[in-house]
Amino acid sequence: MATTVYVLNGPNLNLLGTREPEIYGRATLKDVEALCRDAGQRHGFEIVFHQSNHEGALVDWIQEARRKAAGIVINPAAYTHTSVAILDALLASDLPVIEVHISNVHAREPFRRHSYISPAARAVICGFGVNGYVLAIDGLAAMLASSKG
Repeated sequence: MATTVYVLNGPNLNLLGTREPEIYGRATLKDVEALCRDAGQRHGFEIVFHQSNHEGALVDWIQEARRKAAGIVINPAAYTHTSVAILDALLASDLPVIEVHISNVHAREPFRRHSYISPAARAVICGFGVNGYVLAIDGLAAMLASSKG
């Protein structure tokens, strides 16, 4: 039976491929989903993939994952810098969380350098483009394997 991993995406990520391609690249969210499903399949993971522009929807999915998932990969997008609600939901989930950012947030505007999400994350991946999602799934697989042994 496959282990479930939730891959959650925050606001404006539905615009991938067309929004600021010089920063975020030309891959679409559908492309990201395909990358995640391929990476998940290599590890025997069932991927639950969601995107929302609404903070409450993300909180609801995190709470759902608490009951159904082995881990969470999240790109909270702009909510990275504003959402205590998402932080609290991730902390309450008691799941391994990997925070992903397509761009290198530390090389951008100063406000992007602070993450409310990072205290709940076991790892943060940024600057690898959409391949950061694959790295996150690979890393989560390693974490889950090491916790079994």
